[in-house]
Amino acid sequence: MESEDTKKIQEMKTDLNLLLECLKYQMDSPLSQKEALVTIHSICQQNSDARVYFREIGGLMFVQNLAKSSEHSMVKEAALYTLGTVAEQDVYCQQTLCTSELFEDLILFLCNDSNTNLKRMSVYVILVLVSNNRIGQTLVRETGCIKVLSQLFRIGLSKYELNLSDKNVFQNYQLWSSVCSTLCVCVNNPQNDENQMLCCSLFPHANDWLINCIKPEIIRPICSFIGLTLANNTYVQKYFISVGGLDVLSQVLVQLESDSLKTLSNAKLAVVVIKTVDACIADNPTFGEVLSKYHIVSKLLALLLHESLDSEEKCSIILTLGHCTEACEENQYDLFKNDGLPLLIQTLTESQNDELNKAAAFVLYNCKKIISEKMLLMKMKQNN
Repeated sequence: MESEDTKKIQEMKTDLNLLLECLKYQMDSPLSQKEALVTIHSICQQNSDARVYFREIGGLMFVQNLAKSSEHSMVKEAALYTLGTVAEQDVYCQQTLCTSELFEDLILFLCNDSNTNLKRMSVYVILVLVSNNRIGQTLVRETGCIKVLSQLFRIGLSKYELNLSDKNVFQNYQLWSSVCSTLCVCVNNPQNDENQMLCCSLFPHANDWLINCIKPEIIRPICSFIGLTLANNTYVQKYFISVGGLDVLSQVLVQLESDSLKTLSNAKLAVVVIKTVDACIADNPTFGEVLSKYHIVSKLLALLLHESLDSEEKCSIILTLGHCTEACEENQYDLFKNDGLPLLIQTLTESQNDELNKAAAFVLYNCKKIISEKMLLMKMKQNN
């Protein structure tokens, strides 16, 4: 068995050496180079030993240089895809590639008149280099790469109609969506305060899209971006509110709750918005006062009754109710007026979900003053 494994490892090494030689000596045949890169990707994807060996024989560095030097777009794209997939699966490959030089090369691809697919591959490599990597988060900022990504976020989509059946629009949307995902890892996991401060400048643009294009293809990526950019950062949360972000989220939520009566998917989309609202108010419940203008508590209660939502989604709604009512009496009275108390008590008595019960108990605790007043009123009526 051991000799069989040894034989397979040796075959793998031989294959990778031959493929690397093919890349070096087929400079005049872009199709052969692309095929070699696809094969390298396939071998490395299936075998961790292959990723280690390919790095040790200088394969990663050669492919990086090939992406920069090749005149052929198909080779550049295949090279970047190979780098991205290998780095995504191997932290040592990620560390090897995480250099200012590579970030600067990727910036050139994004700024030059490259085709959309090459830009997508460049953004993918940036995402892989930055994900779960504080060094990558630092380099994406220090090289100016995050500013280039921010510009793509602003100009990636041009029309609010978003006709995804149009091929060009769809390709631009895919690039824009990839940029959103990459900005998300720039600010989060691990959380990066400096990158959050840079990315919050995009909030006004994000608000414009939310208010003008209430579609899942826009709402989901933008809410992820907003939620992660302001998470656990009071300064950024205050800025988001100052540019009308919480008002915009409230307006979108009101619209989605209204539409959820006709379209079940809108109820689930509303929960995405609710989670973003909660990320904004969780650290400072006084922000909940903004929500009272839009009677958001009544919308949350209505969604809580939606049969299409699972227990995790309902837990998110109740937790947001908790933060809404924590420091805002108007929201507490809204809860009372819309029969929220009996609904939460029912949840406590019937649910077997611990997280759901904790969230419901949190809301009831916030409303203890109203509950006391109600009980006192009932007692007075009985005495009369």
